[in-house]
Amino acid sequence: MNPVSDQRPDGRIEPRIDWPAPSTMADPVRARAPVRPVHARHRTWIAAAVIVVVLLACAVALRKPIADRMWQGAHIQALLDQGHVALAQGHLTAADGSGARQRFEAALALDNDRSEARAGLAQVGQAAVAQAHAALQANDLPAAQDALTLARQLQVPRAQSDAIASALRKRQADRAGVGALIAQAVAAREAGHLDGDPGAALPLLRQILTLQPDNTIALEAREDLLSDQLQTARRDIHAGRLAEAARAIEQARTYDPGHYDLPETRAELSRGLERERGRADAALRGGRLEQAVSTYRRVLEASPEDGAATLGLQNAAALYAQRAARRAADFDFAPAAEDLAQAQALAPNSQAVGQAEAAIDRARRSQARLDQTTPATPQRRRQIGALLAAAARAEARGDWIDPPGESAFDKLRAAQALAPDDADVRRAAQRLLPDVRRCVGQELAANRVRAAQGCLDAWQALSPGDEDLTAARRQLAMRWIDIGTERLGAGELGVAGEALQRARGLDRNAPGLADFASRVAHARAGGG
Repeated sequence: MNPVSDQRPDGRIEPRIDWPAPSTMADPVRARAPVRPVHARHRTWIAAAVIVVVLLACAVALRKPIADRMWQGAHIQALLDQGHVALAQGHLTAADGSGARQRFEAALALDNDRSEARAGLAQVGQAAVAQAHAALQANDLPAAQDALTLARQLQVPRAQSDAIASALRKRQADRAGVGALIAQAVAAREAGHLDGDPGAALPLLRQILTLQPDNTIALEAREDLLSDQLQTARRDIHAGRLAEAARAIEQARTYDPGHYDLPETRAELSRGLERERGRADAALRGGRLEQAVSTYRRVLEASPEDGAATLGLQNAAALYAQRAARRAADFDFAPAAEDLAQAQALAPNSQAVGQAEAAIDRARRSQARLDQTTPATPQRRRQIGALLAAAARAEARGDWIDPPGESAFDKLRAAQALAPDDADVRRAAQRLLPDVRRCVGQELAANRVRAAQGCLDAWQALSPGDEDLTAARRQLAMRWIDIGTERLGAGELGVAGEALQRARGLDRNAPGLADFASRVAHARAGGG
């Protein structure tokens, strides 16, 4: 404010204060520019820093891909340039990769959408056609053949390649002297020299037909020769000479896959192989192992991939092994060794062979113990004799398993306890074994599974290494599963549980066991 004075009309002077107007008063706060809060400024700096970090990270992360892309593009262009240079020089293909074809293919492999590479390959194909024509003009037939091969590989139009091929065959025929080749083939045929070397009739005819596919003389000669050969093959089939027939049929197929006699001759061979397999199977079932093996081998010689014959040899090996174990049990070691050798030759890694080897080893150890053991006393001999006699009487009555304590098996087991290695005891066990095996089948057929279980236990005790035990145990386990399933459906959980335990004890991998066990567990949980 400023002090001023006013003079009144009467001459007096009055002081007054000149106050500034409100609108013109200076406000130091309002006069300053607006200031943003501190926390807002902090957010701005943080956002800017984040953006910088992200940009730096992107630059680092994309540096290699961008560089690789730039390098790849440059590399592709270099390959294309090199391909065009090689094409201009007529250097169309090379094993070391320097040819025009290889350069364009390398570029295409790096970028499948590169049209320049595809166009370059098409140009190489046309250049190959031109080179083939030039080679024919120069009578350079090998070079013409190479150029034609390249043109076909690059899929030039069929009309172009066929025209070159036709001209090339004509030149090759003229050079080779087809007339002379036909004369050689006829002479070889008359001499009976049909195959085996390039001078034989069939190879010569093939050479002629390569040069002149429509040569009527060569076509008819080949057809006649192969017809005669296939007729001979059919006679061999009927005579049992299957391997010779198979070789003749395959030879005819290589010379003319479309020969009209081939399908029927092949069918005849298949029928012959089937007949031979049937004879081998019958011999195997009849225990004529040597005959079965030789017949299976004839089949395999004619048809090496025949699965049935291969399986037949494996079955024969198992039977040899079982016979070896039986002979060893009687201490007849020489024939046992021969049978084992046959089994090992047929299936050296089979389970049956391993079991036979173990059985023979056990028998040898048992014989050694017998040689070192003091002879049984007269009283023990009488006991053994009485037990064996009682076993024979029970066997005659058919009491193999029952009644307990009086059955043939129980009497024999008592004798084994007294003298396990006694020859009479072992013979009695071998005599009883077939009856016990039949017992299993008979009791199963009558659906008496508990009795069948007893017979199976006796079988296991008499011949623990018998390979047929596995199949019998599975069969009985599946019967228990069937019974348990039926009883489970009737609500008899206790019987079903017993059936489950029986089946598990016989074969834990029996078909249907896992599903049956799951249903029993579910029923038990629901009942609880």
